[in-house]
Amino acid sequence: MALEQQIQTALKTAMLAKDEVGLRSLRAIKAAILLAKTSEGAGGELKEEEEVKLLQKLVKQRKDSLEIFQQQNREDLAKKEQEEIAVIEQFLPKQLSIEELKPLLAKIIAEVGATSPAEMGKVMGVASKQLAGQADGKSISTAVKELLAK
Repeated sequence: MALEQQIQTALKTAMLAKDEVGLRSLRAIKAAILLAKTSEGAGGELKEEEEVKLLQKLVKQRKDSLEIFQQQNREDLAKKEQEEIAVIEQFLPKQLSIEELKPLLAKIIAEVGATSPAEMGKVMGVASKQLAGQADGKSISTAVKELLAK
């Protein structure tokens, strides 16, 4: 089932359950999908990988906001962001942990032939494409830095 239909079904369920957090989060996803579909050059349809990128972007925005709210001791707003992240992540494929990423990245580093942190860009380009949807760029970057620093 396409993401848009999944969101619509979840939205109906959240409405019936009077789930404010779910409604707020699902409406944000639906709005982002509509914007992406109607943007110039989109052709009115989104591919699965575009849907995953869109959801990852929404999660990243909320994580950035969460960090700012926590720095400013705004726990009320931070809680809202955490709730929305949890709802959005339900529609993303399972994300790999750093421990799961390292063997995959070690293989990519060997393929690319990178030996120093200066060659991180080469590794990141290949890793980002191969692991798209399975991990966010920040975790990939952290793991690559660790592996290349050895």
